[in-house]
Amino acid sequence: MSTENDSGNESRDSFETRTSCPLCHEELVVKWQGDEIPYFGEVMYITTSCSNCGFRFADTMIMTQKDPVRFELMVEGLEDLNARVIRSTSGTIRIPDLGIDVEPGSVSESYITNIEGILERVRSVVVTATEWVKDEPEAHERGLELQGLLEKAIQGDLPLKVIIEDPLGNSAIISEKVISRTLSAEEAANLHSGMIVFDVDSSELEMDSSEKVEPIGNDYK
Repeated sequence: MSTENDSGNESRDSFETRTSCPLCHEELVVKWQGDEIPYFGEVMYITTSCSNCGFRFADTMIMTQKDPVRFELMVEGLEDLNARVIRSTSGTIRIPDLGIDVEPGSVSESYITNIEGILERVRSVVVTATEWVKDEPEAHERGLELQGLLEKAIQGDLPLKVIIEDPLGNSAIISEKVISRTLSAEEAANLHSGMIVFDVDSSELEMDSSEKVEPIGNDYK
C-alpha cells in the first residue's frame, strides 16, 4: 500500500493510499484530508470510490481518542437549526419527539452538516418511505403526518430534541446549548456501529439501504 499526495509527496494534512477494492479487488484510491473543526479538534476526512464497480465509502475520523458519547440539543428556533453536527459512520441520531431513530448500517456515510440538514435528510427518507406504503392506509397516514411535523421543525416552528449517540465517540453536536455526557459501557454496547427502516406501530416497511430510520414512538430520556 502506497501513500502520497497529489504532488507525489507525503503530507500530514492531505494524502492518498492505495489498496484493493473489497468488492471487485481492483486498485482503490483512498483520499485522506485533514481539517481542524472549532470547539472539536483535528479530524480526518476519508473518501474513496471505485471506478470499476462503484463501491463508495466516506467517513470522518476524530484524531484524538474518544469515549462513547451522547449529545442532546433542544431545538427551539431558527438559531438552533444552524448548530453544527458531525455524524460519523457509527453515530445514531434520535428525534424522540417524533419517535424517529437513524441508525448506522453496513454502508453508512459520515457527513458534517447542521440540525436543519439532519432534518432535511430524515424528511427525504420519510417521503420515500411514505410513497412505498401508499397502499397501507395506516402507515401512509403516519408518513404524511411525519412529513408535516418535519417541515414545521425545519421552519423553526416545532420545538424538538435531537440526540446523537456514538459508541466510538466520533460524532458530535456543537452548540453552547448542547448537553453531553459519556455513555456507560452497557449503553454503548446496545448501539449499532455499522441506516432506513420505516416502522410505524404495527405497520412495517424495511428499506435495504445505507441507513435505518425507525419512527416508532419510542420514549428516550
